[in-house]
Amino acid sequence: MTQNSCLLFLRSPLRPLRVLVFYLLLSSCRGEPELIGSTQPIVARVGDDVTLPCHFEPVMDAVMMTLEWSRSDLNNVIVYVWRSGQEYVKENHPSYTGRTSLFTDELKHGNISLKLSEVKLSDKGTYKCFIPKLNKQTLVELVVATDAAASPVISLAGIDGDKGGLVLQCESKGWYPEPELLWLDAEGKILSAGPTETVRGPDDLYTVSSRVTVEKRHSNNITCRVQQSNINQTRETQIKVTDDFFNFQTRASSSSSSSAATVAVSVSLAVCLLFIILLVFFLWKMKMISKSKICQWKKSVGGEKKNQKTEEEKEREQLMINKTEQMELGTSGAAPAGSSTAVLKNHQKSTEKKLNETENELKKKNEELKRQVN
Repeated sequence: MTQNSCLLFLRSPLRPLRVLVFYLLLSSCRGEPELIGSTQPIVARVGDDVTLPCHFEPVMDAVMMTLEWSRSDLNNVIVYVWRSGQEYVKENHPSYTGRTSLFTDELKHGNISLKLSEVKLSDKGTYKCFIPKLNKQTLVELVVATDAAASPVISLAGIDGDKGGLVLQCESKGWYPEPELLWLDAEGKILSAGPTETVRGPDDLYTVSSRVTVEKRHSNNITCRVQQSNINQTRETQIKVTDDFFNFQTRASSSSSSSAATVAVSVSLAVCLLFIILLVFFLWKMKMISKSKICQWKKSVGGEKKNQKTEEEKEREQLMINKTEQMELGTSGAAPAGSSTAVLKNHQKSTEKKLNETENELKKKNEELKRQVN
């Protein structure tokens, strides 16, 4: 029943057993008790004590109930147990031993909030407040911040040739949770900067960095501020940008231009030199190939010449043999003297003629070979 229906019943003219029915209705009007935690994450620093809220609504005595606090993000590791009016420390996870407790004086008012002492970075996570008998639970998220956050470091990252300004970079390490990075001028106004780059390390701590272009029209003092609003933690570093920075920027721009021209000329010369080297190498290679071919040709021609000389010598030897045989035949006296002498003379003349013709042919061939070689 609703609360309005309860009030209407009490105002009705029916009076028998009104008091008894009133108490019965009052208990039903209250409805089922609910566990209320926190809709927002609870933020604490390393080393602090923190309270994770959990209470009954409506108020309900929880002194003799069984209460459990556990880590729902770690397979329900037990953090704290209260049963039959006392705590059961032995059931707690070793990492929470001696660091968890309840506000025992407030249990009768339905307050079963957990106090966690000496917070560690590993304590961050989701905690569950659970009543087994009623099967009621609520979740509370704990965010642990660290004091190890380093002050921002500002450095000169480069020169913006388009805007004619200096590019400054700011970096800060060791943050948890993720912080916010801002650039401010001397009047505290936020400067338009590039996007913040965030890197989460293996230790779950964040490193943030950002860049801003500072022009000469800006005020001299530039501030990089890194802040974590949930725990009201701020780190900042200030730098004074003098005219010397911009003078250096001008000199650097001119030197970079001249350097670029020098580099371009150097590259062009290097390319030309490389081309010349390749051309010389190509010509030398062609010359070597030509020489090699000439040597091979000379060797082949020399071999042919030797073969020809050998054949000529063989022909001469054969002619000499024939001549000797003919002379032997002439002196043998087998034929009449007149006829044999005439035959022999004719044979000698023909042989000499052949020898002369052969020698002439050899001379011609030698001359042709000489011309070919030269």
